[in-house]
Amino acid sequence: MKVSIFDVAKRSGLSVVTVSRVINQAGTVREKNRQKVLDAMKELDYHPNAAARSLARGKTGIIGLAITTLNDSFLDAVVKEINDRLAEKGYFLALSISTEVFASFDNSMFQEDRVDGVIMLSPVHEDDYVMELKKKKIPFVMLDNQHVHPSVSSVIIDNYKGGYDATKHLIDLGHTEIAHICGPAPYLSSSERLRGFVSAMEDAGLNPSWIEQGDFSITSGYKATSGWIKSGKLPSAVFAADDLTAFGVIDALKNAGYKIPQDVSVIGFDDQIFSAEFHPMLTTIRQPAESMGRHGVDLLLKWIDGTVKRNTTVQLEPELIIRESTGRKLN
Repeated sequence: MKVSIFDVAKRSGLSVVTVSRVINQAGTVREKNRQKVLDAMKELDYHPNAAARSLARGKTGIIGLAITTLNDSFLDAVVKEINDRLAEKGYFLALSISTEVFASFDNSMFQEDRVDGVIMLSPVHEDDYVMELKKKKIPFVMLDNQHVHPSVSSVIIDNYKGGYDATKHLIDLGHTEIAHICGPAPYLSSSERLRGFVSAMEDAGLNPSWIEQGDFSITSGYKATSGWIKSGKLPSAVFAADDLTAFGVIDALKNAGYKIPQDVSVIGFDDQIFSAEFHPMLTTIRQPAESMGRHGVDLLLKWIDGTVKRNTTVQLEPELIIRESTGRKLN
C-alpha cells in the first residue's frame, strides 16, 4: 500500500500542514518538528511527488546549467558539486551543452516556466546570455565568467594571483628564463594569468617577453615546445596556462630526451584529475572547484527564495600545489 502524507503526519504526531511545510522547505517549522517529520519519512520510506511539490511551491524544481564542454575535469568537478548541492535542496539539474550562444535559449528548457534559475559555467559571449536572461526574468548566476558585471551575481577565481604565484614559485627555484604559454584571448582567466606572470617577472627584475599563444590544449603545449626544441633555445622553466597545455609541454620534452624537472621545470593551472597521475606528477595551481559550485548554488537559491536581492561577486583564492615537475635550477 502506497504511503501518503497522512501516514507521515500520523507517524510523526504532527499535522498534515506541518508535514507539508517541511516537504516544501518552508522556513516556519521548528527544527524539532522538522526532524520528527524527516525521521517519519525515512522510517516509512516516503518520497513526496516531485510534480506535486513543484505545483505547491509554484516552482519547477529544476535548475538549468549552461556549459560549452564537459571535456575538462575541473569543469566536471564544478558540475558534480552543483548537482550534489542542488540535490540536497530538492532540486534537479538540467544540462545544456553547446558552444552556440543562443542554442540554450532556443531550447525549451530555458524558458520562464521550465526552470527556476540558470547557472552559467565558463560562458562564452556572456553579454548575450545576460541580456536574454534578464529579458526573460530568469534568476541566474555566472561561474568563471569572462567579464566583471556589477549587475550580475558571479563566482570567479583570482586568476591574477594564481599566475603570479605560479611564476614566483619558478623564480624562487632560481629560474630566470621563464616562458609562459597563455590561453585563448576571449577568456578573462587567460589575460589575468598572463598579467600575473608579467607582474611576478617584473617584480623580480626579469624580462617577461617569452610568451607563446596557446588554447588550453595538449596540442598547443606540444607545438610551442617542439618549436623551442627545433630552434635550439629552451627556457629553463615553463608556466603553462592550464594543465592540458602543461601535459603537452612535458610530452614534447620527454620525446626529445629532456628530463623534467632536471632540464626544464613545468607548472600548470587547474589541478586536473590526471595531474597527480602522470609522471612526473605535475606542479600546478589548484582551482577550488567544489567551493565554486557550492557558492554558485547558494547565490542562486538565495535569489530564487528572495533572501538576497543585491548582486554579489565572490572571488575565490587558488592554491599552489607543489609536486615533481618543478625543481631548483641546476646550472
